[in-house]
Amino acid sequence: MRYAMIMAGGAGTRLWPMSRKNRPKQILPLIGGRSLLEIAAARLDGVVASDRLLVCAGEPYRAAIRRILPKLANDQFLGEPVGRDSVNAVGFTAAVLFKRDPQSIFAVLTSDHLIEPQDEFARKFDLGFRLVEDDPSRFVTFSIKPTFAAPNYGYVERGEPIKGFEGAFKAKQFVEKPDVATAKTYLASGTFNWNSGMFIFSAATFIDALHRFMPENHRDLMKIADAWGTKHQTPILQEIYPTLKKTSVDYGVMEPASRDRSITIGTIPMNVSWMDVGSWTSYGETLPPDTAGNRGNTRTAHLNSKNVLAVSDDPNHTIATVDCEDLIVIHTADATLVCPRASAERIKDLAAKVDRELQ
Repeated sequence: MRYAMIMAGGAGTRLWPMSRKNRPKQILPLIGGRSLLEIAAARLDGVVASDRLLVCAGEPYRAAIRRILPKLANDQFLGEPVGRDSVNAVGFTAAVLFKRDPQSIFAVLTSDHLIEPQDEFARKFDLGFRLVEDDPSRFVTFSIKPTFAAPNYGYVERGEPIKGFEGAFKAKQFVEKPDVATAKTYLASGTFNWNSGMFIFSAATFIDALHRFMPENHRDLMKIADAWGTKHQTPILQEIYPTLKKTSVDYGVMEPASRDRSITIGTIPMNVSWMDVGSWTSYGETLPPDTAGNRGNTRTAHLNSKNVLAVSDDPNHTIATVDCEDLIVIHTADATLVCPRASAERIKDLAAKVDRELQ
């Protein structure tokens, strides 16, 4: 049976000061009054049944996420006691689903992407599910044609077509976050795409891969699965989950799986507009610019300013600038951020400094 899991963890510190521990980016109404999580869930309409959608996120966000997604039943929320990176979110999901349905096949998606058009997304995910239904030993990843040499993205190299499944290819290798020079060669090659962070797995096959590549995590996740649905579920989860080795699914499973001949990995290129809304610069791309390149979601007034991003959590708040260029200005009720656009990646370091020194 087909399932889908949305990973909605992460602190979103590059979107500080709007994204905070008590209101992370995935539940903020950033896109036309809708949250990224709402948009991700809506994207799955018609792809999987609503009662087979799972969300994996921090336990403290259970109530907030269920308010955002009112159709999400309590047992469709997998609450992590603490975040232990994506390999454990996926392993947790696989373990729980395998106990419910040993034949389960599940898609993994993140909650911080904007993807259009919807019909292309749905068509390619149906192809991905059919690939794994045809051969449960397959792993499937979805890839995006790169538009620039991004060193902070993962890459997948496209190989030979998979017979009988038009639009699907064998994946030759995975490389997570190459250096700039290597990313440039990938861009020029035409055979490397960005790894979108979206996958389809058989729960049984993913569990087996964990056993081979991360045996300690496998052992402990199986203990959690054994307790799932019993009176010991919560105490066992709270005891074991924080001790799991922390790494990404790309490093922990996909890279070693790409070197394992017993696992076939397919990649499906998606002809979509794909945006990772993980920073203020990328969020700015979702807003229309004025003639000087200034963007904002609130009332603004600019005098001889260019390429200024002005954002407020109060739509009636006015942000005004004079003779400013390439600037980010973010206003909330209790904090204001001002920084050059070129320093946007350092905002997460600033957020950590604020937490240490001012909280």
